[in-house]
Amino acid sequence: MKAMILAAGRGERMRPLTDKTPKPLLKINHKPLITYHIERLAAANISDIVINHAWLGEQIVETLGDGKKWGVNIHYSAETDVLETGGGIFKALPLLGDDPFLVVNADVWCDLDYSRIEMDLKYDAHLVLVNNPEHHVTGDFHLEEATHLLSEQGSTKKTYSGIGLYTRRFFDDCKEGRFPLAPLLRQKMQAQKVSGQFYSGLWMDIGTPERLKILQQRMLES
Repeated sequence: MKAMILAAGRGERMRPLTDKTPKPLLKINHKPLITYHIERLAAANISDIVINHAWLGEQIVETLGDGKKWGVNIHYSAETDVLETGGGIFKALPLLGDDPFLVVNADVWCDLDYSRIEMDLKYDAHLVLVNNPEHHVTGDFHLEEATHLLSEQGSTKKTYSGIGLYTRRFFDDCKEGRFPLAPLLRQKMQAQKVSGQFYSGLWMDIGTPERLKILQQRMLES
């Protein structure tokens, strides 16, 4: 299996920290956030990794190189203009092969073992859901326990972790350019083509300086 780390965002909510440093390179315990993802991917025997970048992307390339330091092979998908999540993945498809691939948002923290994410190949995508954080109490999607299908309907919605498996056919009707991922997910859910699983372990959306500080403190205390 191959994986893609989404690292092209500008990090507006993280400013001024991201004015001179791309968000994936912000450090936790003196180590860039993105390297924790690389280490977990390597631990799960996922050695081929694609990273997209835009804002200050050359810093990401210079810092991570070809990935040999972690025993992985890193390929880069450079974006002149930010293509949003959907467009960024679509542009990188030639680097991701024909099999289902893992997608991870660079700005989340999670102690999930990536090798425990499994998808029935009859579905087009498979998302990892987590408990709703304080800043997103309404959640995103409902997970039907009996079928593992995801939908927008239901009273017990959980939050999309930013971690999921995707197939190439998920993007069959897409065209090159900038587009978000969420509308595609909703469309596929209506067609009952998206499954999911719930993870109750540690997860954080590192979207603001305050949350970065909280994670840093947790790491120091652990």
